[in-house]
Amino acid sequence: MKSVDDHLADILLTVRPLAPLEVDLEQALGTMLAEEVTSPVPLPPFDNSAMDGYAVRAEDVAQAPVTLSVIGDIAAGDGRPLVVGPGTATRIMTGAPMPAGADAVVPVEWTDGGTAQVTIERPAPWGYSIRRAGEDVHAGDVVLTAGTPIGPAQLGILAGVGRRRVLVRPRPRVVVISTGAELAEPGTPLAPGQIWESNSYTLIAAVREAGGEGYRAGIVADDAGQFLDQLDAQLLRADVVITSGGVSMGAYEPVKEALGPLGTVRFNRVAMQPGMPQGFGVVGEDQIPIFALPGNPVSSFVSFMLFVRPALQKMRGLPVGPTPVVRAVTTSSLRSPEGRRSYLRAVLAADGSVAPVQRQGSHQLAALAMANALLVVPENVTEVPVGATVEVIPL
Repeated sequence: MKSVDDHLADILLTVRPLAPLEVDLEQALGTMLAEEVTSPVPLPPFDNSAMDGYAVRAEDVAQAPVTLSVIGDIAAGDGRPLVVGPGTATRIMTGAPMPAGADAVVPVEWTDGGTAQVTIERPAPWGYSIRRAGEDVHAGDVVLTAGTPIGPAQLGILAGVGRRRVLVRPRPRVVVISTGAELAEPGTPLAPGQIWESNSYTLIAAVREAGGEGYRAGIVADDAGQFLDQLDAQLLRADVVITSGGVSMGAYEPVKEALGPLGTVRFNRVAMQPGMPQGFGVVGEDQIPIFALPGNPVSSFVSFMLFVRPALQKMRGLPVGPTPVVRAVTTSSLRSPEGRRSYLRAVLAADGSVAPVQRQGSHQLAALAMANALLVVPENVTEVPVGATVEVIPL
């Protein structure tokens, strides 16, 4: 059997970061920045008021209380050239440009709120409540570097430096195809021998959580020709394809039957539990990566976490490597088959302990839904005592 580490290494050697694409800001959330972004102007671009109040000369209010003449109002966006001289003030709103001659802002709460004249009760020192031009960013400063994930704050600074479009590595488009004659769409009646299809919903959610765009292609029965027709139709919109089911050793394995003869997809028995049958390779003229995952729900999800998620990270332009783990103390003894790396569904607690859930079958989706971690037992370990320190993958 092939080791988990070797299978992941082969996958990461095959997949490539997606080519950069220029997009509008509205489409940039969740992508990776593919260029260095500098500011063409200082931020703020001009001295402005940090609050509603009165723009004054600090020396005029040093002996407060004092009364000054109000010579006008300045609202945010007002570009009129007002000048504050001795004994005068202007009403000013938050974000409005400072008038010439003024070097402090008195908050309105420190005054009587006058409009023709204003009585100021407290002194304001030089520079008080003024946002200086360039105090956030100087013209020419780098505000974001290539490889930065774009979240809400990054979108804000992109807009703040005047960018309408930006060069990014886009979110990978991932198509999920489920196979199996026994599968029925959720919400429809079950015929004898059928189950409701759940893998595609789990995998699409995992894709989106990993920063990709997920597309559900529906259910394909156990027919290799039908599977190939669906695959060909989906390649036009896919950067990655994930299939679930049809990769084991049985008589009706449409994915294996369809992809095996292509010579570009390899099927292996990987030394892991759950998820031993795995397929990976490329398909189509554009050499689209395809992950052929086992059909049992837990096996499919664990396979995604170990193999697909790191590949999506690489395609997004992120650093990649083995799935990150933490260490915890197990609350019960464990058994694991020799020669396979086990991934047991478990509950990781805040106190650093980890408890395996009771049902560990690869078909037991409810037990997976109760877990928040995968407890890892290495290939060469068959028994783990209570209180042992183990590696855990948080979900």
